Amino acid sequence: MDAGPVSREMPHLPRSLVDPRPVVLIGFAAWAVATVLAFVVPAWADARPVCLMGLFVGVLGSSIWLAQRRSALRGDKGAQVGLTED
Repeated sequence: MDAGPVSREMPHLPRSLVDPRPVVLIGFAAWAVATVLAFVVPAWADARPVCLMGLFVGVLGSSIWLAQRRSALRGDKGAQVGLTED
């Protein structure tokens, strides 16, 4: 049974599936809500450091992504590939 020629080219994913911005924004908003709740609800006092670190890691990761994207837009040699599409 011959299925015909096999293409080695990978299909391109839709832009909505490869754009990290919605995931980052939703995740950051969830950590922000959890942090507010941890400071408002006394029973969640033990979760305050975890929530603050979640916000910190989100800011750190976003700043690294933005720096890499800026480098890619400038055309820097060591910049990550694939971040320049809007």
